[in-house]
Amino acid sequence: MRQADSRPSRRTFLGATGTVTAVGLSAGCQSSSAPPDRDDAPAPTPPVSPTGRYQAGITLPQPAQRNLLAVVADLVDVRAAAVRPLLAELGEVIRTLTAGTDARLMGLEPGDLTVTVGVGPRLVREVDPALPGAKDLPRFSRERIASRARGGDLLIQICAGDALVVPVVAAALLERAGDRIRERWRQSGVRGANVPVAEGRAAPRNLFGFVDGIVGPHTKAEQRRHLWLAGPARVADGTLAVLRRMELDLPRFAKLSVAEQEAVFGRRRATGVPLSGGTIASGPDLGAKTPDGRYLVPVDAHARRAHSNAVGVGLMLRRSYSIDGPAPGLLFISFQNDIRTFTNTLTSMDNSDALLEFTTTTASATFLILSGFDEQDRLGSRLFR
Repeated sequence: MRQADSRPSRRTFLGATGTVTAVGLSAGCQSSSAPPDRDDAPAPTPPVSPTGRYQAGITLPQPAQRNLLAVVADLVDVRAAAVRPLLAELGEVIRTLTAGTDARLMGLEPGDLTVTVGVGPRLVREVDPALPGAKDLPRFSRERIASRARGGDLLIQICAGDALVVPVVAAALLERAGDRIRERWRQSGVRGANVPVAEGRAAPRNLFGFVDGIVGPHTKAEQRRHLWLAGPARVADGTLAVLRRMELDLPRFAKLSVAEQEAVFGRRRATGVPLSGGTIASGPDLGAKTPDGRYLVPVDAHARRAHSNAVGVGLMLRRSYSIDGPAPGLLFISFQNDIRTFTNTLTSMDNSDALLEFTTTTASATFLILSGFDEQDRLGSRLFR
């Protein structure tokens, strides 16, 4: 159990979120007598509306922004009478920050900033234990998770193309929440270079060098079936998020030959194409064999063990980020409308997935991502009436 004096102070928090690294300043300096060349200035990043049927930061923008900060916190008071105004206030701050009208941006352009908010199982159970999102994640193998890094009441996911925007937005949101929340853990991350997957769709490389998050519900029809909650009314148009922070054993993986690495993933490292052939967007042919009867996608390959058809579940939308601290790793983030999509998949992987031999999970949580909001229907108002 966490001690009362372990909660970071406001000064500590603001110091942590306010620390940013200035890079490339000299590249932007020009003589006062030489005006900047407007023709060479990059085009402004299109904004992403924070309001609408669904929250931003899940399917939009595509591809996902390069920089992320996930903050997981507990609420001091979990009663609806306390949660409702907190979420409404956070929604208002999100609107002013993404609009660029909030003075706390200190002149920074928000660009493609998105903020996505979810609530943990304890809060959902306070409303109705039968609702999606009311169940905690079970424990799995290959976990080394401190109690502080398991679970949580509130998720604030901040994504932006500009790395400077992220900690500034976090400081503004957490300042507004004040002493009503206590931070559990946080993780920042970056997306690797994007690789084209299909028209209008790309996926990044991870620290292992492989394209990450190729398969998922990408069409509107697939998203209605596998991503968004259709009901009950209190959670409709939301989704369920899973966060898993993992350390990756890069030195040991790097000692494998390229062919051995590809056998772990079930895809070509350079192209992302399944070992069974096709294109990067092709689903692996799990029945394809060599002339001597060996599966082209090995029986313990990640592409097989995590395949939705092999597991018997729906698709999950992944929006994962690579991390560098305290050890190189991955912040795995998946969105799905049935928590069994994740739990059954990881159970299948636990039994025999070659990739898990190179991972250790150090943080884990699940959240009900609230439905979209606007000026009339404030953030969280549908769930916390």
